[in-house]
Amino acid sequence: AYYTGPIMTKCERYRVSGHVQGVGFRAATLREATRLGLCGWVRNLPDGRVEVLAQGLDDQLQQLSAWLRHGPVGAKVAQVDSTPDSQVPPVPGFQIR
Repeated sequence: AYYTGPIMTKCERYRVSGHVQGVGFRAATLREATRLGLCGWVRNLPDGRVEVLAQGLDDQLQQLSAWLRHGPVGAKVAQVDSTPDSQVPPVPGFQIR
């Protein structure tokens, strides 16, 4: 095995638009992010979008991103914008804000 240095985690901020509030999106995101082993949080935005800040390995973040594109049953995701973020989640684990 080759030593490739420390395992780098990344932090990504997602903003999900569409019919994503009032459909259990935050609770479902919490379950999915926890299943993937990510840290961070999810919250509703005043404009009707849902915002997610997630920290983890590239593969974990790609899986979350793919999941966010459809969300839970009842959600109608129109768009997912993601931007790298330097903000690290303040606490370990994943939470609803």
